[in-house]
Amino acid sequence: MTLEIKTAGIEPIRQNYAYIERRFGNKPATRYQEVSFDIQAETNFHYRPLWKPEKTLNDKTHTAIEMQDWYAFKDPRQFYYGTYVQHRARLQDIAESNFSFFEKRQLAEHISEDVKAKVIALFLPFRHIEQTANLHMMSGSAYGYGTVLTQACIYAAMDRLGMAQYISRVGLALDGNTGESLIPAKQAWMQDEAWQGLRKLCETSLIEQDYFKLFLLQNLVIDSFMSELVYTQFDQWLAQHQARDLAMLMEFMQEAMADLRKWSDSVFKTAAAESAHNKQLLSQWLAEYLPEVKAAFSAWAAEALSADAVDIAEQKLLERSKKIGIELEQILQA
Repeated sequence: MTLEIKTAGIEPIRQNYAYIERRFGNKPATRYQEVSFDIQAETNFHYRPLWKPEKTLNDKTHTAIEMQDWYAFKDPRQFYYGTYVQHRARLQDIAESNFSFFEKRQLAEHISEDVKAKVIALFLPFRHIEQTANLHMMSGSAYGYGTVLTQACIYAAMDRLGMAQYISRVGLALDGNTGESLIPAKQAWMQDEAWQGLRKLCETSLIEQDYFKLFLLQNLVIDSFMSELVYTQFDQWLAQHQARDLAMLMEFMQEAMADLRKWSDSVFKTAAAESAHNKQLLSQWLAEYLPEVKAAFSAWAAEALSADAVDIAEQKLLERSKKIGIELEQILQA
């Protein structure tokens, strides 16, 4: 008795959806492409927003930036909901493990009271800045155009909320989960001179109507200063004062900001390369915000680090801006 096994190849009738085929051709699509491109409604809106009757629900004119194709802002990380949640879950698992190790080994007891006081007064209030960053990115999600940008903005907004919570957790790790550290931290945010420039910056930024201008303020200017001053120089200061263990509690913020920078840099590069108009706008906005943000961080840096710390951060920001295609001549003149 013999058995003859035959195989048959089955060709799918369609490789992808019609809207994907129109953009990418008749070939299999990735999950990111299927859930990100050309799915935002563009016509047949039922009503205009009551709060802005001059706009449609999805309107390209919420920003002065102009794009021929708004779906050019593709995410190099190719995050959609599933991949984003999986990636951040891994970061959160590491963060929770770090906090558990810190508490189990009672590492807070090895940190001097002076260092604890400085962390409470000069680090914990950054949770308020992260809450503002959450609102900045919510603006991009609410008023942006094109799902590739708006979905990435809502993910970034959730990152900022998580970072605000983890900064609060640092305080809880220092005070034995009593929450007592958050009280002087809030008082410092409201009253200490070191924070008033940053507090004013947060409050005034929330009335800005152009979401892309807010995107630049947060992801290019504020984040560049925070990455250098808070998560590099202040981190080094902690290591020099026998508080290196606190660095593991800040790892989530450092990893998330590095990931956000990878995405935001691609957005800036795409916008700047689109037209001279866009490049001029980005340079103009950076020239407007840089002195204000530098002055706001200067008061904090003078107390937390040194007076010249902000100059180093500014130089790093200018180097980053040059790499992403923003003209520096107008900025340096300003």
